[in-house]
Amino acid sequence: MAAKPSIPKGTRDFSPVEMAKRNYIFNTIREVYHLYGFQQIETPSMEMLSTLMGKYGEEGDKLLFKIQNSGDYFKGITDEELLSRDAAKLASKFCEKGLRYDLTVPFARYVVMHRDEITFPFKRYQIQPVWRADRPQKGRYREFYQCDADVVGSDSLLNEVELMQIIDTVFTKFGIRVSIKINNRKILSGIAEIIGQADKIVDITVAIDKLDKIGLDKVNEELQSKGIDDEAIAKLQPIILLSGTNMEKLASLKEILAASEIGLKGVEESEFILSTLESLGLKNEIELDLTLARGLNYYTGAIFEVKALDVQIGSITGGGRYDNLTGVFGMPGVSGVGISFGADRIYDVLNQLELYPSETANATKLLFVNFGEKEASFALSLLLDVRAAGIRAELYPDSAKMKKQMSYANAKNVPFVAIIGESELAEGKVTLKNMTTGEQKLVDKEELIALVGEA
Repeated sequence: MAAKPSIPKGTRDFSPVEMAKRNYIFNTIREVYHLYGFQQIETPSMEMLSTLMGKYGEEGDKLLFKIQNSGDYFKGITDEELLSRDAAKLASKFCEKGLRYDLTVPFARYVVMHRDEITFPFKRYQIQPVWRADRPQKGRYREFYQCDADVVGSDSLLNEVELMQIIDTVFTKFGIRVSIKINNRKILSGIAEIIGQADKIVDITVAIDKLDKIGLDKVNEELQSKGIDDEAIAKLQPIILLSGTNMEKLASLKEILAASEIGLKGVEESEFILSTLESLGLKNEIELDLTLARGLNYYTGAIFEVKALDVQIGSITGGGRYDNLTGVFGMPGVSGVGISFGADRIYDVLNQLELYPSETANATKLLFVNFGEKEASFALSLLLDVRAAGIRAELYPDSAKMKKQMSYANAKNVPFVAIIGESELAEGKVTLKNMTTGEQKLVDKEELIALVGEA
């Protein structure tokens, strides 16, 4: 007996109904990106490991899916190396390529490779899957889609403002209430500086980014384990736990970071973004959150994260500014800022809150019943005009019993069925059945298109 097939943990199959919902998400985000002048690109699923490694921090590097070389991948490896069982070292010999971890690093590589074809500032969006060798859990998958928008070649903070407007517009269209959280890596650098731990900025940001997940005590334990002394940790507490309005927090930070030039620069940038957005009026709340650190090493300025207010789930959108990313590929001096919508988490949120439009799941709107060759031929001629009118319609392919064809319509949630028998053929009409109400009506082609098209 053949073994029952399975799929890898952290991946999912999607049914036609689920794909209709996912496409609603992708299309909504795509439409908003177009409204703001972004253009679409795509990059390969695989990248060279040299492109990916070292861009996500030590923890991110561990989560890269590496692809084993084809052919004789033992060639050039000594018995001593094999017997050492050093997984990391052997992987570097066996694997030259990896699945992309996100869309931002491949985008930076794309910009460098295509610099002569690009007009700057370059506003691109990308909707593709990414892969992470993470531990699967609710809301966290090993294969998932990101929907990124980035602007490169401009230092203007108006780009940050516009990206926050995009976030606000997308979630307003979805009907999801969110909290948009914003911080600045320069503020975090300033905090590390004034507590006397400037060289520990990465350890500090990685630790405080986990505050929501593990709590303050565990964050402090992690800071201690990284060699940060108790005095510095004590100085950090009131800063990361600052409360009040956004402007009150900024006012406090101006005093706290008075001796830090980089810290004050971060406060100034945050003040511009928040005050500009306040004058424009977002529909969702935006909060300066000093515990937001975004664990990725490449962020250098403003950082963002979005949390759903009515569902317990991780962040559903994130992003920030990354001034130095293209520099590692030999193209210094190109500033970039971007956001990424987590389509899979948005999908789960929309499911839990039942916020999908009713028509999203209904692929076919009209089914023609098949009673035989003559009836099918007449239905096919009608289908040309029905589809030309933009109505999703199909003909049942087999001349089967009525009950079977109606069961098919019910299973697919088809709202209308067109029945063509001998009497309908004689009159050149169809009997249109509303599958919700059970009402039936004899109609000609024009009436058919009008009734189904307006429903």
